[in-house]
Formats: sequence, structure tokens, C-alpha cells
Amino acid sequence: MAEIYKFKKGLNIRMIGNPEKVFEPIQPDAFALKPSSFPGLIPKLSVKVGDEVKIGQPLMFDKYTPEILFVSPVGGTVTSVNRGERRKILEVVVKPDGKIDAIDFGKADPEKMSAGEITSLLLKSGHWPFLRRRPYGVLAKPGEKPRDVFISCFDTAPLAPDYNFMLDGEQQAFQAGINVLARLTTGKVYLGLSKEKSPSWLASVKNAEVKYFSGPHPAGNVGIQIHHVAPISKGDVVWTINPQDLVFIGRLFITGKPDFSKMVALTGSEIANPRYLKVKPGARMSAIIGNSLNKTEKKQRIISGNVLTGVRVSADNYLGYFDSQVTVIPEGDEYEFLGWATAGFNKFSASKTFLSSLFPRREYQLNANIHGGERAFVLSGQYERFVPMDILPVYLLKAAIANDIDKMEQLGIYEVIEEDLALCEYACSSKIKVQDLLRQGINSMIKEFG
Repeated sequence: MAEIYKFKKGLNIRMIGNPEKVFEPIQPDAFALKPSSFPGLIPKLSVKVGDEVKIGQPLMFDKYTPEILFVSPVGGTVTSVNRGERRKILEVVVKPDGKIDAIDFGKADPEKMSAGEITSLLLKSGHWPFLRRRPYGVLAKPGEKPRDVFISCFDTAPLAPDYNFMLDGEQQAFQAGINVLARLTTGKVYLGLSKEKSPSWLASVKNAEVKYFSGPHPAGNVGIQIHHVAPISKGDVVWTINPQDLVFIGRLFITGKPDFSKMVALTGSEIANPRYLKVKPGARMSAIIGNSLNKTEKKQRIISGNVLTGVRVSADNYLGYFDSQVTVIPEGDEYEFLGWATAGFNKFSASKTFLSSLFPRREYQLNANIHGGERAFVLSGQYERFVPMDILPVYLLKAAIANDIDKMEQLGIYEVIEEDLALCEYACSSKIKVQDLLRQGINSMIKEFG
């Protein structure tokens, strides 16, 4: 029997808008590749407006690691390159032509290939960016050997998609992806499964070691799982990948052609019929949402991702590269009579401030209002309740503010990225932007050590 890790620290945020387990394919009119999805990337264009591209053809590359290519998820025409301040590339937009036209990289058996041959295929096909490294949560480096590879096969974030449903029928591609990663690491490939609801076929995957986890969010975060199974020390490198992205790699080796089709959960209290959609990365948000929004005069917030770590976008924007969820909730900017002074039967609180704590299984309609402004950053001890790791979050964040490299090392910055401390930001009584502070510290570490 595989080892089971049980957590008590954390918090499940119970929200209205879980997706029904049905899906429909959609055909967006535009897709975009956004460099902002890749922390630390300095993009250089491989195409210009008007160029025709195939599925798997490079749109841009990393300035400092030019062998890492970022490819088009669809065949079509490059219609625009949107730029921001100082001509920073924000989006490369492709309009699909409706044809299934993909570059053929050739079928391959990873168990008969060297690590160098596998790396070369992943790089030239544009599948390398799906691999992220810890520490820092940035792109994996082609020249390094990871100590281990970790894959979390369940998500505990609010309204999170069900990977059991999304991976149904993808067993062959998933196994092929595992075989690829097993050839690239000097250690093990670990699968993190939910003790309560993971399918039996995942437990029997070859070339991987299974670990079970149980508890509230963030038990499904891969960083939490790494910390308890094989913690990261200075000098260690561990790779991570999302299960659906692993399927992309498996399909490439089985068919020889890139296929970026995946499931995205459309969730939230402002969605009339929460469900799953079959789409590709970078799809235009208006096509994903369609006519699903509730009819209301109140403002609504569209989030690419979940409510804790996702990015606020407009309907004319695009799905994030790694996102498997879109959430729509009320903006919450309207006046509320008496505000926090009410009994709060219909409000959710991490600190059990409201009487809603008497109904532990109830789901709530939460909005984007943070109920206050930033205050003094004090030692309250509240962060530790939400982080099932042996670190001191407040001291780590204060070291990041002070840009104290040695302290950040000692306090565990190698072990965490934004998603691991997102609950701290949600529950923070001082309204501190925890995730921004952590990324500030991570950027300082990258600048210091590379």
C-alpha cells in the first residue's frame, strides 16, 4: 500500500458554481500566446503579422535560451502582435483557419531513446515549456537533470476541475508521457493522488511511484507534496508538470504530431450552466464564456484560473497557457448595508467571524471584494494555519521585503511559489499581497544565483 500523507492545516473555500461533468467542444475565433504565463521569459518573435502557421510552428523563443520554442496551438494566420510599455510583447494572436494542419515530428518510443534525443524532440516540437522547475516555478532548463519529477493528479483549489473526468480516455497518452519523464530524471517520477477520489488506473501506472494525500486545500498543490515526500534543498532541481500537459507530451510520442486539445472547467456563481469545455491553450475568453453568464446588472469578474491564483481578464482577453479553469464571480463593488457588522449567515469566513461557520458544508456566493485596505504587516500567527509545511511564512515574506538573500534561503524560499501561499493572502487580516511579495523574493534569488 502506498504511503498516505494526511494534512489538517489548510482551508476548503466552499463556493457555488462547481462544473457539471459534461463537456462540449468549442471553436474560438482566435488564440493567443502570452509571455506573461512564463515568469522570467524574455520573448523574441519567430513570426510577423500575416504569416501562416501550422500547429506546432514556433511563434517565439526565449532570448537567453533560444532552443526553447513556444509554438502555435492551432493552424492559421498571425493577425496581431500586441505590445505594452517599451514595446513589451503581451500577446501573439493567431486566427485559426479551421484546418487540422500539424507539423509531423515523427512517432517515437521514449524507452528506446536517449535523454538527449527526447530533449531534442520536446524542444523542437514546442512541448518543453510545459516542464517547470522548482525552485522558483520557472521554465525547466534543457541542460539540467532533475533530481525527481512530481505530478499532482488532483486539485483542491476552489471550484477546481476534476482530473478524473478530464483524463478519462487518456490512459495511453498519460503512460507515454510518464515514460518520457522517467528517461529525463536521475531519480523518480512521483504521482500525487487523492486518497478519496483518484481512479484506480492511475495507481497502476508504470515507471512512477504513487503517493496518496488527504486533507483540505492546498493538499493538491504539487509544492506541498514535494515538501513532504522529498523536500528541496539548496542545489536540488525538481521538475513539475500538469496532468493534461503530460498528455500533450504522450500524444506527441504516440502520433508524432502535436495535439493541444484539453478540458477547461467553466465555473463560478455567475455562470448559468457550469461545465467543461474542450479547447486549446490560449483560446479567446469570449468564446469560452459564450452566453453562459448570468443576466445581472452587477459587475462580474472573469478569472483565468481559480479565485486564489488566477489572473483577472476581460472577455476580449485569452486563456492562460497552463490554466484548466475559468471562474466568473461577482465584482462585489456595490454598497452593502452594515457590511461586516451583520450576522453573516450568507458569508464565508476563514476565521469563523460570521455565523455561517455553524453550517460547515454550505456553499457560498463569494465576490472579489477584499473588505478593506492594506495595513501594517504584523505577526499574528494566522498564516501558519493555512500552510501544511515546515516553514514560517511571515518571516519569509519579511525577508523578501528586506531583500535578505541568506534569510530567504534559511526560511524555505526554495520550497514555495505563489500558489503555496495563496491561502495566506486570502485570509490575511492586513490585506498583504502575499503572492506578489513572494515573487519579488524569488526574482531576487534568480538575480543572485541564476
